[in-house]
Amino acid sequence: MSDDQRILDGSRVAAAIRAEVAAAVAELAARAVVPRLDAVLVGGDPASEVYVGSKARTSAELGMRSETHRLPAATRQDELEALVDRLNADPEVDGILVQLPLPRQLDTAAILRRVDPAKDVDGFHPMNVGLLQQNRPALRPCTPAGIMELLEREGIALAGRRAVVVGRSDIVGKPMAVMLLHAHATVTICHSRTRDLAAVTREAEVLIAAAGVCALIGPEHVAEGAVVVDVGMHRVGDRETAKASRITPVPGGVGPLTIAMLMANTLAAAKARRDL
Repeated sequence: MSDDQRILDGSRVAAAIRAEVAAAVAELAARAVVPRLDAVLVGGDPASEVYVGSKARTSAELGMRSETHRLPAATRQDELEALVDRLNADPEVDGILVQLPLPRQLDTAAILRRVDPAKDVDGFHPMNVGLLQQNRPALRPCTPAGIMELLEREGIALAGRRAVVVGRSDIVGKPMAVMLLHAHATVTICHSRTRDLAAVTREAEVLIAAAGVCALIGPEHVAEGAVVVDVGMHRVGDRETAKASRITPVPGGVGPLTIAMLMANTLAAAKARRDL
């Protein structure tokens, strides 16, 4: 297999998802329905500004409406909750995204619980988390959902295979493990207190590096022929790449999939809210 054939091309799969969403949005527009995504940005974190800007641009490219609500870093809990309540009550808003991280004075868990589960396009509300656990229809966290789309569309079989997820965050690691389990993989979750991490990860036929720690995964962690998905922080190197049968690049791997799935979630929320 050539180097190009070994690459799991997240950018290509994300483009296909965006094209599918755009076509569906055009069909809705013909029925006078235009999905709308509202993002809430508290403070001026540069990375968050870039990410929210990318979401707004992608929404426009796909024919959806979007609005960004910018609040100062000193925003109080009650002020942010009041904004979320207004967006929950606004029938024009289909998706609500509260950009994380929030400033330290704000209770992130309480804000995420405040979002209407039907508009929770990040898939972070406890109701959507519970529905995911039960493998019932729900809005799902965008990054792990995008990885599942990538593996399926690239023909990576999961049933019966050993999958290892490095990372236990609520945003990626935990939902990733659940989705792999629902796909009939045998799943292990590793984290900062896992003893002999390399011994565990070398058992993986599918390795998801999602701990958010740069250079955590080295060649000693990767089994010969493994499928490796680098969620973006690890910058898996040349020696690891040489051992993997398939691998995501950074950039161009998982990142584009996250935004594509956010658009797909917004479309799904718009349709579900109107029983379409």
